[in-house]
Amino acid sequence: MKRIAAAVLALLILASPALFAQGKPVKLVFTSVSVPGDAHTEAMTVFKNEVERLSGGQIQVDVYHSGQLFTQQAEQDAIRKGTVDMVYTSAQWLAEFVPYLSMFGAAYTFQSYDQMTKTFNGPIGKRIFEEVAQKTGIRPLVAYYLGTRQLNLVAKVGPVTRPEQMKGVKLRVPNSPTWIAMGKALGANPTPMAFNEVYMGLKTGAIEGQDNPLPTDKNAKFYEVTKYIVLTNHVVDSTWPSINEKKWQSLTKEQQGWIMQAAEKARQFCDKTNLENEKNILDFFRQEGLIVIENPDRAAFAAYAKNSYLTESKEISKNWDMDLYEEIQKLR
Repeated sequence: MKRIAAAVLALLILASPALFAQGKPVKLVFTSVSVPGDAHTEAMTVFKNEVERLSGGQIQVDVYHSGQLFTQQAEQDAIRKGTVDMVYTSAQWLAEFVPYLSMFGAAYTFQSYDQMTKTFNGPIGKRIFEEVAQKTGIRPLVAYYLGTRQLNLVAKVGPVTRPEQMKGVKLRVPNSPTWIAMGKALGANPTPMAFNEVYMGLKTGAIEGQDNPLPTDKNAKFYEVTKYIVLTNHVVDSTWPSINEKKWQSLTKEQQGWIMQAAEKARQFCDKTNLENEKNILDFFRQEGLIVIENPDRAAFAAYAKNSYLTESKEISKNWDMDLYEEIQKLR
């Protein structure tokens, strides 16, 4: 009987090694302040379903959105401390610890979605994310596309295709040095103003333009008080699903592989969703009577922005890695 029992046990081990190896499932808590309907909120569920499928339940993900657990600032602190396993972070949040990352939130570091995703989701991004992991204890996995900021101007300004035509234009910006520098980099007269004041500011002439991703322009109804949308593509924004580095190092290589595969599937979903939304929304603006300038001289805007950051906004650009900046400009 003992021999039979031993043989049965051996067969079970051979037939299902994972049963004995995996032990208790790995639990990941993934939190975000983003709300339902946002593509990157929906991508959290895509990630959860895919990693649980790939791992056969060996990895389980609890998803919390809409700031259910933390504020945006608090969740950035929480992932560094290991209080939470996964959050969305970005270059802007991490620049405090890796200063050159501030250049990724500047005007015309990226001039297209393709350039952004080739950078962050290619060899350059791999180097950046590894450095971030070592310096901050947070490991970005991939970069999701959040949207692209475009100029939105009142009728008085007229059609704009080059940065020189923005001279003197009162462009609303958030009240921070980085945003003010961006307004200057677009050739405008940056005018700090709270977001909830922008609609009336455009209507009364207190400001003559603002910039946001197109879905924001629609949701805030800026199309009611403006005439032009200029597809400058001046900030191609991204968000980085990231994991606490100690948690990452506690996983097996196979588990890390499942997580990366799931993050990539979620990235493809998020990027496709946002790109389609931006493409389809232009028809809405045209129907509302706005003039869409599809092909401004982006090269001229980019050259102007670079010079502006290196001269009148030197405090912003002093920590930039200009060799890396030039390397990125070759990715088109």
